[in-house]
Amino acid sequence: MSSQTLSHAAQSIDSSDETPLAGAQAALAGRQARPLRFITCGSVDDGKSTLIGRLLWDTKAVKEDQAATLRRDSTGKQNELGLPDFALLLDGLQAEREQGITIDVAYRYFATDRRSFIVADTPGHVQYTRNMATGASTADLAVLLVDARAGILEQTRRHATIAALMGIRQFVLAVNKIDLADYEEARFRAISREFREIALSLGVRQVTAIPVSALKGENIVLRGDGAMPWYDGPTLVEVLEKATQRTGQTTGFRLPVQRVSRPGEGFRGYQGTVAGGSIKPGDSVVVLPSGVEANVKAIVTYDLVRNAAVTGDAITLVLDRPVDVARGDMIAAIDQRPQTGRAFNARLVALSPDGIVPGKRYWLKAGARRQRVMVRPTASLNLTSGNWDDATFLSVNGIGTAELDFEDTAIFDAYETNRETGAFILIDPETLNTVAGGMIDGKRSRAGCFDALPDADRASITLPARLLEAFLKTEFARSHAGEIRVNGPEQVDEE
Repeated sequence: MSSQTLSHAAQSIDSSDETPLAGAQAALAGRQARPLRFITCGSVDDGKSTLIGRLLWDTKAVKEDQAATLRRDSTGKQNELGLPDFALLLDGLQAEREQGITIDVAYRYFATDRRSFIVADTPGHVQYTRNMATGASTADLAVLLVDARAGILEQTRRHATIAALMGIRQFVLAVNKIDLADYEEARFRAISREFREIALSLGVRQVTAIPVSALKGENIVLRGDGAMPWYDGPTLVEVLEKATQRTGQTTGFRLPVQRVSRPGEGFRGYQGTVAGGSIKPGDSVVVLPSGVEANVKAIVTYDLVRNAAVTGDAITLVLDRPVDVARGDMIAAIDQRPQTGRAFNARLVALSPDGIVPGKRYWLKAGARRQRVMVRPTASLNLTSGNWDDATFLSVNGIGTAELDFEDTAIFDAYETNRETGAFILIDPETLNTVAGGMIDGKRSRAGCFDALPDADRASITLPARLLEAFLKTEFARSHAGEIRVNGPEQVDEE
């Protein structure tokens, strides 16, 4: 947003004639018009890329030049039906084409007469679990593929669990390669029952099971009545057209501040993307973590002044008084505040080969806010039994729960109520690699990690005030801040 635009907006703040109701309705209409986002996931060789390639082909989403390239690249790879290798529409990396596997997430856009879609084709190999988690983080629906011959495998359970942890509550079970199982109805019913039990254990109740042949295009866009007269349910595209978009926004207004804008004298705005709720001029807000309260004076966007903003809008918020707000702070509804504290419970998906080391300090990145945190794994999910087992270490691709202890105040919503303000990543401070993705469960009553240390591991020292001040500024003191307690007449117990 240019300085000239903001200056013009500052001069126009009191001249906008757009009604709050009309502005809100227009903004909401824009949100509802967005494409449905879904992912395909499951174990290796279950046919994810082939299914999506066939879906693009049958919905006429493949342009003529793409079709010509596909036929050329499929030379020598045609199947017994003489059809091209539809997986090549998704697998664009050279390594993917050479090995016949999916490595990175491939996003494709397509549309039917009733709706538009963005599909993410995710890899099935366990070593690329992080890519699958990335695709699931923005999806409204998950299409889980199962080979009708192999049935449900460990990776199927892992992907279903990650999708559920990411807040997806609409599953489509595509029992693929049903033609290679002689279109056996009993086999399809058995796999469906087993998966529904898994889904229920994950809190997912909306499951649609469909027998499909991605290769032959049966029950994807066109029905497979000739081969499967026993199936009278919807096709895959029919389910997608009727699916609902998840909002996950049951919180009040949330604006994680990404930038403070000062294009000229007399204008100070706080920029970011609305991560929950709605806002209009005159509403009361609170700035966190400071707790300073103010009222909204104006809402500025690229098209000048707005009288309302909703989730997903990129805005510049102008307050009615000077307030100390910095990048990483959050502006929230005064009557529906997020949780603040120094101790939270979370669920993690470990992405690093070294796993999650108990007691190690990481950088936690949530939006524009980065904080030091100590992580203690408490349990891991046993994908074979479905039970949560006690654990103090989380290995690569493991799914578990953990306690987070922060050095300073953290600001979160529970992921179930707001996935934008309840999600985070962990970064190794030594390598700067992303080691885990996480979702906040809620705030813990105990704050800080010092209280967890046994008496035998504690020591007390006495320093003059001037030396204590110098010591607390050292790198050592900053890196161990969660274990240092400063006693004195002015000490204030933290939450």
